[in-house]
Amino acid sequence: MRRMLLVTGGLLVAMLIATVALRPVYVRPRTDAPAPADAILVLGGAHDGREQLGLRLAAEGYAPRVLISNPYEHSPMVNRICHGGYSFEVICFDPSPRTTLGEGRELARLGRDWTRVIVVTFTPHISRARYILGKCWPGELLFTDPKPHLSPPRWAWDYAYQSAGYVKAWFADC
Repeated sequence: MRRMLLVTGGLLVAMLIATVALRPVYVRPRTDAPAPADAILVLGGAHDGREQLGLRLAAEGYAPRVLISNPYEHSPMVNRICHGGYSFEVICFDPSPRTTLGEGRELARLGRDWTRVIVVTFTPHISRARYILGKCWPGELLFTDPKPHLSPPRWAWDYAYQSAGYVKAWFADC
């Protein structure tokens, strides 16, 4: 019984240390102020305001085109965006694979002559996306997010998910 309490206590302390140590990576990642760019890349994921933020930045003149990662089978919102009439170009693509790595590969393909891209994703994904996209594309990446509200269980999930994603990304080539 005493040994079990020590093991449990040790695990709780390790989790607390990991949570505090990874806070700058997942909770407070480095974000960038928007600046004129060649494109705005909206990464796929939860419809948490990222699509609207990407479109708003283009409407404000930050870039002449928006790339929408569209790994969704039947998303009415994304389908509307991909077929809507905007004063700027909207390019929708289905990444292969349907991950951040696939999005990085598509950025490398489309952005051969570009120098700067604004990337829109959600807060816990920024650091890992910066790492993966940076492996795929040599230009300047500016990251921003819609700052969605995440519940404590969602934060816990994202800590685990993003950490596993980092391990996977370490071994992946673009």
